[in-house]
Amino acid sequence: MRLRSIFTNSFGILFSRVTGLGRDVLMASALGASVWSDMFFVAFKLPNLFRRIFAEGAFTQAFMPSFVASRHKGVFATAIFLRFLIFLVAVSLLITFFPEPITKLLAWGWDSEQIAKTAPMTAINFWYLDLIFIVTFLATLLQYREHFATTAMSTALLNISMITALWLYMKEDPKTVAYAVSYAVLIGGALQVFAHLVTLHNFKLHKLLIGGWKYRKSKDVEEEKKHFQSLFLPGILGNSTPQISAFIDTILATFLMTGSVSFLFYANRVFQLPLAIIAIATATVLFPTVSKALNNGNETEAYKNLNQAFWLLSFLLGAAMLGGMLLAEPIVWLLFERGKFTQAETLQTVSVLRMYMIGLLPFGLAKLFSLFLYASHRHKKAAIIAVYSLIASVTSSLILMHPLGASGLALAGSIGGWVLFVFTVKEVGTERFMEIIKHKKLFYFLIMMCLLAAVLYYANSWLVTLIR
Repeated sequence: MRLRSIFTNSFGILFSRVTGLGRDVLMASALGASVWSDMFFVAFKLPNLFRRIFAEGAFTQAFMPSFVASRHKGVFATAIFLRFLIFLVAVSLLITFFPEPITKLLAWGWDSEQIAKTAPMTAINFWYLDLIFIVTFLATLLQYREHFATTAMSTALLNISMITALWLYMKEDPKTVAYAVSYAVLIGGALQVFAHLVTLHNFKLHKLLIGGWKYRKSKDVEEEKKHFQSLFLPGILGNSTPQISAFIDTILATFLMTGSVSFLFYANRVFQLPLAIIAIATATVLFPTVSKALNNGNETEAYKNLNQAFWLLSFLLGAAMLGGMLLAEPIVWLLFERGKFTQAETLQTVSVLRMYMIGLLPFGLAKLFSLFLYASHRHKKAAIIAVYSLIASVTSSLILMHPLGASGLALAGSIGGWVLFVFTVKEVGTERFMEIIKHKKLFYFLIMMCLLAAVLYYANSWLVTLIR
């Protein structure tokens, strides 16, 4: 297992997520959990949804196996890039001219006046989708060369751009702040593209694309393009259950009390930190290795990586899950409770965060096991499993949203995560999973969880008394 690459990627993601938390701290201070914060988060929701889907592996897991197997890599890559970019630019133009219908789809529970106020920000933020696709495409080429640092670090450029806007306009009226942050999203996306282009040039991969453009009319890759197309939509669906679930939850939250969209956003940001630096970082590094191993018929090497990564993720995610649940109030207090973000809003966010954390371990491990489905071109199986998870999540959301509010929506997402994990393990192989856990490490894991739970319980009691 490539521990050095995993830790390098984890550090880059950690840096990006820390700057993201800094951004959210300023956002909470400037806008609190208010009408304007809800409007910005709704406007940013769709491009942010696709950012997570593209940047956290869905595109890569469809593209990488086809790219590895391609006999004309430059032509294949260029053809896919042009096809996607033209489509996204066309959709972005449509949203620019007609933003209100898509905004209404994002916030069913809002009245026409609030939709009209949010629509211009939806149009601005949507262009980030075009930029993040370019970033993800270039990042996939760099991952093929087993370079991960640029992509891991580059999200910090988006966060720094938004932090700058918040810093400059924090004392202005809420409308000005929301629009300033929206334009900062586009500036940050452009900076991410630039960083990847520089790295691509340093690795001399630009020659691959130049050659692909030169011979782009070649018909030798038609079968490869068709094969990629057969994998892409199932790959997107199979890899994006948490994002789609969170997207639906945002829509449902618009029917709840004011601030519910923001409670979900802030809590999910904390939840995403360990998920990204542990599970996503590990899966991103292992995927090219697993894809090449399975493509060469070397299953032993592929499953050796699975075994080692499973225990690494179990120990780290288990600790993070307990920490997030038992220390939720001190964490939210430290990060967000200042300015317009009050104690009442802290307590609401704490409740949501605890419900999200229940799903941290299953989502992370499902991410690991799903690598073997995508690397072996079983994208349709992964998509079917994702549909089961999504049905469980949405059904639970509709049942729990009224008695539990935003916390019920978060708990429903965690239920979907457990469904995703169980069915993914079953598809990869229950026998293989049982072989992994029939190890003395399971005993160490259970002991660690019990001891850590006791320590964190008393630490939380002391910290809550201290801060209140």
